[in-house]
Amino acid sequence: MEYMNPQEPVLGVILCCDCGAQIQPNPTNRCIACVRARNDISEGILKQHTLYFCRGCERYLDPPATWVPAALESKDLLKLCLKKMKGLNKVRLVDAGFVWTEPHSKRIKVKLVVQKEIQAGAVLQQDFIVEYIIVGQMCDDCHRVEAKDYWRAVVQVRQKADHKRTFYYLEQLIMKHNAHGKALGIKPLHEGLDFYFSNEQGARHLVDFFNSVVPCRWTHSKKLISHDIHSNSYNYKFTFSVDIVPICKDSVVCLPKNLAHQLGGIGQICVVQRITNHISVIDPSTAQFAEISSSVYWRSPFNSLCSARSLTEFVVMDVNDADIRHFTGQGQISHKHQVAEVWVQRSSELGTNTMIFCRTHLGHLLAPGDTVMGFDLRMSNINDTNIDKMNEDTLPDVVLVKKVYADKATRSARRRWKLKHLALNDDTGSQNRDYTDFLEDLEEDPQYRTNINIYRDEVKMATAAALGNDETAELPQVSLEEMLEDLNIDEAMGAVEGDVIMK
Repeated sequence: MEYMNPQEPVLGVILCCDCGAQIQPNPTNRCIACVRARNDISEGILKQHTLYFCRGCERYLDPPATWVPAALESKDLLKLCLKKMKGLNKVRLVDAGFVWTEPHSKRIKVKLVVQKEIQAGAVLQQDFIVEYIIVGQMCDDCHRVEAKDYWRAVVQVRQKADHKRTFYYLEQLIMKHNAHGKALGIKPLHEGLDFYFSNEQGARHLVDFFNSVVPCRWTHSKKLISHDIHSNSYNYKFTFSVDIVPICKDSVVCLPKNLAHQLGGIGQICVVQRITNHISVIDPSTAQFAEISSSVYWRSPFNSLCSARSLTEFVVMDVNDADIRHFTGQGQISHKHQVAEVWVQRSSELGTNTMIFCRTHLGHLLAPGDTVMGFDLRMSNINDTNIDKMNEDTLPDVVLVKKVYADKATRSARRRWKLKHLALNDDTGSQNRDYTDFLEDLEEDPQYRTNINIYRDEVKMATAAALGNDETAELPQVSLEEMLEDLNIDEAMGAVEGDVIMK
């Protein structure tokens, strides 16, 4: 008995009903060439469109009135091109991509691959090219700039102070949170900055940001530019005036008596530790500290008795521990500071018998021979209503503010980090005393620099590495970590990887 091996079925061959070519059976009974000749699935899709491009800001028009930035051959530009096509809902989009064209040809070509079911069980796939013509058109923002009427709202930030340390701190906060992203321009002035915006909403967002990071108050006004009586539409220019409190870090202040009582019986003569969203003050005689919000300050305003520029240099002669008397209802006492009784002498009067006794909250940092900066109330002519109401017997002779670690030139040479800045015409070099003091404040106060991005200075690090190989180099070769340890800073900046070494 013979067994027959099963054979695979052979597909039949038919003739195309149009051209007579031999093909395998399909639902249309036609070859691919005849099917494509009879059916054009891209028939309802326009093959040519127009894109409006603004040369000033390099943005494309997204109808009806939105201008979006998009680079050539990017996903954003492809999305904008597909959005302008009509009829894509009738086919299934399989693939889309750009076809290379000359960059200066003002032409953008997009190749599409689409599918459509032309008959039950028969799906046809087709690729074609859609051409876009780039037409120049000026956007509304650039039109206002050319017409010298480019801004609709301005935020004027001012502080009545004799230095710019607060604005250097504010600049770093603005850059970290990109609060100036919608600003058309920034103009530095003598007492502050002006931010220009194309609408009122962007200006209000910046004002809200200032209220959240610094103690301030603001007012606003508007000016009528034009009025259309037919449509009853008005065109205004808005002005927001932001006034930052005239109190700065390392200032000596005299609190009003009622405010000192509200803050837990803190002494009226205080030292400002830092300015963040609150005013942090500390009583040097008891180490009691308090935070004053913006609303509390403007209800009971006070001024600085002296600023950081008015401080006098003293030399510590002797340091002794002091007893602190606590009472019921007293505010918070700082455990990071230690109250001490100190004998100091002016640096200009060394060698004479003119020592001064005072109490200070810097007892944990001071030792005989150290240099400190303080405010001498005996030798100062103070015009302040709050201090005039105080008893003269309770006024200290000297208020010590901060310890001096090293001269500015040495600290600048050992500094291996830097900050980024806004595009302003402002000097931030080593000769700018306000900027140097601001950098020193960041080094000495870990809490003050928590909201600031600090970057490695690759130029100084490369220079120090090159000089380190030379035995005759006189530049102090100290690492960033060693410098921070000398300054009693408990945060190791170099331990974090990346360009940003502190956040």
